[in-house]
Amino acid sequence: MSGLNPAQEAAAIHGDGPLLIIAGAGTGKTRTLVHRVAHLIERGVRPERILLLTFTRRAAQEMLGRVERIVGPSGRKVQGGTFHATAHRLLRRFGAAAGLPSDFTIMDQEDAQDLMHLSRVQLGYGERSKRFPKKETLHYVYSRHVNTELPVATILAEEFAAFREYVVDIGRIFADYTQRKAARNLVDYDDLLLFWAALLEGPPRPAGDGVQGVGGHADAGPHAGAGHGGEVADGEPPAGWPLGARIAALYDHVLVDEYQDTNTLQARILRGLCRGHRNVTVVGDDAQSIYSFRGASFRNILDFPHQFEGTTVVTLEQNYRSTQPILDATNCLISRARERYSKVLWTARGGGERPWLVTARDEEEQTRFVVDRILELYEGGTPLREMAVLFRAGYMSAALEIELANRKIPFEKWGGLRFLEAAHVKDVLAFLRVIENPRDEVSWYRILSLLPGIGDRTARAAIAAMAQAAWESAAFARYVPPARARAAHAALVGLLETLRGEGAAAAAGGDESDGRPVSAEIARVRRLYDDILRERYDRAEPRLADLDQLETIAGGYPSRSAFLSALALEPPTNTHDLAVGDHEDEDVLVLSTAHSAKGKEWDAVFLVWAVDGWFPTSRALNDEAGLEEERRLMYVALTRARHHLTVVYPLQVYGSRRGADYSIDQLSRFLDRGVRATMERVVVGTPTPEPGTRAPAGEPAFTTIDLRALMRERFSG
Repeated sequence: MSGLNPAQEAAAIHGDGPLLIIAGAGTGKTRTLVHRVAHLIERGVRPERILLLTFTRRAAQEMLGRVERIVGPSGRKVQGGTFHATAHRLLRRFGAAAGLPSDFTIMDQEDAQDLMHLSRVQLGYGERSKRFPKKETLHYVYSRHVNTELPVATILAEEFAAFREYVVDIGRIFADYTQRKAARNLVDYDDLLLFWAALLEGPPRPAGDGVQGVGGHADAGPHAGAGHGGEVADGEPPAGWPLGARIAALYDHVLVDEYQDTNTLQARILRGLCRGHRNVTVVGDDAQSIYSFRGASFRNILDFPHQFEGTTVVTLEQNYRSTQPILDATNCLISRARERYSKVLWTARGGGERPWLVTARDEEEQTRFVVDRILELYEGGTPLREMAVLFRAGYMSAALEIELANRKIPFEKWGGLRFLEAAHVKDVLAFLRVIENPRDEVSWYRILSLLPGIGDRTARAAIAAMAQAAWESAAFARYVPPARARAAHAALVGLLETLRGEGAAAAAGGDESDGRPVSAEIARVRRLYDDILRERYDRAEPRLADLDQLETIAGGYPSRSAFLSALALEPPTNTHDLAVGDHEDEDVLVLSTAHSAKGKEWDAVFLVWAVDGWFPTSRALNDEAGLEEERRLMYVALTRARHHLTVVYPLQVYGSRRGADYSIDQLSRFLDRGVRATMERVVVGTPTPEPGTRAPAGEPAFTTIDLRALMRERFSG
């Protein structure tokens, strides 16, 4: 504990009972959580009975690796992972007893949308003369309903008013979609959490069974493992208990990272896991709750002390990232929030310049200023990889990207098409999925659509024929395709029979994996698919390179099942996320949306387009809750900076870029007089003053500045 400050130590050594750690930006929440896990092990809690839930696999691996370095090999036994990965593991183990066969296949978002489309078409909603929601909208409404527990009618009224009259029709589609998943043993992301919550909320364990806990602590306390009826061997809950009670009894302590990002369904899961004890620790920052569009509920962290009576609240306020002038500005900005946990971040670091609030004449001047300043910092010794330009939405960087390319400044933009959403990657994975689960209708549809001569109607007819044959493996071979597709059909039949045969032979030989190595299966699939790819795309080489990368990655997984599950549970954003090793040595500037920047930090951060209607976005201007989240989003963006923070806004903006229902050249309302008083006001060049731009009394005046002269003075001694 010697490396912890007093607040961090108080959280780490907390005993039993609910604990809420409010961790401000840059205050060492990961260090605190790691030491809390280590302390639990040190005081006698069996590590396999500790569950650590995070939002990324990488975060869980990092934390558990640090726990192991502190406590030794026993740290490897701590159970950890994302909500979805943990749900997947538990459903494989316990789902069969609740009617979910353990060989289920997980659909990613696009697969789920495709299955929703099949339901939409099958029920006759694809041939309407009036506009009807498309598959993407239907899936979004379905997912939002499951994760937020809002009625479908409410979601339609608030977000898709044009489709309110179809609430009954949409309900029919959702019912058919649910039946299709069950018939084909498919689950989507939302099912993983929904089924886990449903199991946990089942009947409680039988009263009077005499078992107070399972496994438990080495010390005799209120949650000691040995009950009056005797301890259960190997930490397994009694088989006679209901499934929910058996799952909850697996863990004595549950810890959750980034609790402000949880949704209503995840909060239900947490309550179910801890119903037999109250040993729950959650870490988060209400000021960084920015994912309501994904279903995250700001109320979860605010209401935690009410949901878990007797909660101890520890606030981390000492910041290890930013200079005090940056903290002064961000503290002032977030202090205007309507609801929040009170905290004032501070640092022991000295010095630092005040954040710059820069006025530019227009977008062109804003872009030129940012690029010039980046080059100044680079020449002064700041690597490009330690600088980031942030913005509210991806389209706001278009002019900047062009200018960076013209100036030969390398950059990467965070966001865009996900690697696994690329059509050619999904095509190859579809072959593996039908081997893994012959009832995977979505993957069958994708494969059949690749064959020449097979369109939508013929593909659905072939799938119906296989379904009628109970998805028996030889059913596709008996299907008679159109004449144009016979050669491709024969090649596909041969491929599938080869893959099935090799897998069965390896399994019969005692191979514990699915048989043939996954990379070898992909290589065999590509003998058929690469020619199809070259026919479908004019520029095939980049796509073939992606498949080379996929084949290499697959070599690191023990089985086809493990490979497909890993990709479905946490899809990577690009090939770099999947590759062995890291790419942090590449010196490239980062362009990122504010959302994608969360959890990151840089020496120098630029926030551009700090204009009302841009940041905050125009969609939130008449929505109080939306505006509050936009304020938190700007706070997240500004707190990414370590040493230099620059906020830029143009005075002249063309209304055609965003709409005409609000004024042009309006500085973001979040940068009010108090916030501006903590910043250095800078005007690029000498533009003609606009009416009303004179600084009010008590505010720093606008300053015309020569950037190059400023840098010369800084290093002139």
